[in-house]
Amino acid sequence: MPTRKWQVFVLPMVVLGLLTACAAEPADSSPSAATPSATRTAIASPSATASPSATATAGIALPGACEEIYSAEMLASLQATVPPLNDPDVTMLSTQNVDLLEQLDSGIPTLRCTWGGPSEYGMATVVSVIDPADGEAILSSLGAAGFACGDHAQGTMCRIEQRTVDYDDQEMVSGETHYVRGNGWVSTSWLNVAPEGYTEDIVATLWG
Repeated sequence: MPTRKWQVFVLPMVVLGLLTACAAEPADSSPSAATPSATRTAIASPSATASPSATATAGIALPGACEEIYSAEMLASLQATVPPLNDPDVTMLSTQNVDLLEQLDSGIPTLRCTWGGPSEYGMATVVSVIDPADGEAILSSLGAAGFACGDHAQGTMCRIEQRTVDYDDQEMVSGETHYVRGNGWVSTSWLNVAPEGYTEDIVATLWG
């Protein structure tokens, strides 16, 4: 595993830092070491729309531990490929959208889970319980920020991906995925690692 500390990117949409589990969303990190040029791609969903409706559906209860948000298969895969879970030395934000950070910092119930150590790869996920009416504002912010959104499992999935180059001319790939359904919101940021079906697995585990 690389031993270098996180290089934080201040980009048009996504800036990554790390989060610790079950703690307040940390403040924004210091300026990026990335080069100014970057490309951002909204990852299209099968039936994409910029501002879908947040339909109130079956609610979720906030899990008591990060292990509870994954299926047994996904948890085992993450433990094998992106360890450790909740390293206290990492500080990654689950989003860099200002409006969404304000929502996360507003006192809503949240559970934060990170994967990876202080290196050049990792993920941060926040599961939040929200007022279903706030889902509309979350989706509106995502659509305005260029995320590609589409229907998924009675909710809405939004994604974006960004590529940058660091000072060593190494390509860095980062992104965010958000899922909103009823009273639940799952926000994830990632850097150089994006397990297939990650957010979909969380959705299936929490909502059934």
